[in-house]
Amino acid sequence: MAPHSLSSISILPSQNLILSFLSSSPLPSHHQNRRRKPIVPVAVSHRHRLRPKHRRKRNDMSVTIPLTSREKEPFLDSRNSAGNREMLAMEVEQETRTSTSSRKKNRYFGGGGRLKCFGVDLSPDNVAVAMVYFVQGVLGLSRLAVSFYLKDDLHLDPAETAVISGFSALPWLVKPLYGFISDSIPLFGYRRRSYLVLSGLLGALSWSLMATFVDSKYSAAFCILLGSLSVAFSDVVVDSMVVERARGESQSMSGSLQSLCWGSSAFGGIVSSYFSGSLVDTYGVRFVFGVTALLPLITSAVAVLVKEQRLLGPARVQNVLLGNPSFLESSRESIIQLWNAVRQPNVFLPTVFIFLWQATPQSDSALFYFTTNKLGFTPEFLGRVKLVTSVASLVGVGLYNGFLKNVPLRKIFLATTIIGTALGMTQVFLVTGLNRQFGVSDEWFAIGDSLILTVLGQASFMPVLVLAAKLCPEGMEATLFATLMSISNGGSVIGGLIGAGLTQVFGVTKDKFDNLATLIILCNLSSLLPLPLLGLLPGDDSDTVSEGNVDIEMKSN
Repeated sequence: MAPHSLSSISILPSQNLILSFLSSSPLPSHHQNRRRKPIVPVAVSHRHRLRPKHRRKRNDMSVTIPLTSREKEPFLDSRNSAGNREMLAMEVEQETRTSTSSRKKNRYFGGGGRLKCFGVDLSPDNVAVAMVYFVQGVLGLSRLAVSFYLKDDLHLDPAETAVISGFSALPWLVKPLYGFISDSIPLFGYRRRSYLVLSGLLGALSWSLMATFVDSKYSAAFCILLGSLSVAFSDVVVDSMVVERARGESQSMSGSLQSLCWGSSAFGGIVSSYFSGSLVDTYGVRFVFGVTALLPLITSAVAVLVKEQRLLGPARVQNVLLGNPSFLESSRESIIQLWNAVRQPNVFLPTVFIFLWQATPQSDSALFYFTTNKLGFTPEFLGRVKLVTSVASLVGVGLYNGFLKNVPLRKIFLATTIIGTALGMTQVFLVTGLNRQFGVSDEWFAIGDSLILTVLGQASFMPVLVLAAKLCPEGMEATLFATLMSISNGGSVIGGLIGAGLTQVFGVTKDKFDNLATLIILCNLSSLLPLPLLGLLPGDDSDTVSEGNVDIEMKSN
């Protein structure tokens, strides 16, 4: 079953990326520690080390024993000397590279007596990265406010809300384009810092408009689209910064940095979970939009902490924009290389499966309208449920890492889809009121249902990241992975739009829910449709699965 149909869909609004404003962040996984070669300082040159017998120390007690066999080979010493020179030269070069890597590691991961978190030195540069991820998590503060605004203030039907959510998620479909722009077109001499500032300002502008001037569904969709673009662009920029810092480091070191990033985002999401509902209940949606407008400014503020060397030659941007032939040629070659990688059967066929698995319809918007308009769930209660589901998603990650990470992907997709479909049918109990006949209140049933479905949904989505990481060939991991994730997001958008169409067909509106149970059953059964295509996935190779899990935290950006 697709993850969007498992993630607390019983009572929460759409789990679309735009409403949660939580990117596909790097997920933790077990790390295999690599033993690094110790750094040996080079105190003398190789010329002095080649003839130790001519530099005997005063207290040297060694004895020279002549070997007759060596006397018969007059050229053996010369050959050994030449070999020793080559070996020593290679050692000096390797030690130099190791020392450079060590200095880079100490810059980002330790030394200097600074505070550490997850084993990472809290330098200003790393604090900036962690704060950007924290902002991505805490922006979930506006999720419930957006849903209630579309429902109560604009008086939209569930189908219209689903369409706006799908439209607002479009910026997440072209994430590779943002990385290409950031790498190729520096602003004011910076490739990372300037785009972080711009992203923060764009996000603040979008939510400021939501808090003041927006009063129609079209203007609301446009402002939410701008906010989504802000988060998506900053996500790509900060992910590239993480990749740059982790390049050349051991799996343990890169895993520590990824843990800091994911922990910051998760902490931000948990912090905003409860307040997302209580603030709406107490002060209203406009107030929440105003508070949310301040959060992206944190991204702009911490951008000054990013250590980045200014690029000389401001005319370079003008040359790019005016059509520099070398720039256009390199762009064309990159596109051709990406297309050649995607068209390979071992990449294209699993990608088709991921898209279809994500494109199954969902009924999130209709369920949100039912739980708020029919059952009377308040924003404060929904905020509490959101807090539970935020913690449950971390439990789902732990479940996968602890028990499922070595299980073949085909078996995981098969088991989680069937179990998820069966458990998803429990939402019919809430719609028909069967839970009350068993003495279980709507509130407790909703909390338990959301908890179980969120854990299973997160555990079922991890194989998607593992599969995408396995498909990426060496040399273009980041670009191809971003492309695969964009295709996966496109499938989620298609699924939301199909769900909106089915909601309209079944006549489910903001105050009419006669066919909601049928809609839920149909959406859950449709999750089984991609199962006959499991043969498109790679073969069940446990070694390959393990390698995919080891590499996922570097490629999942």
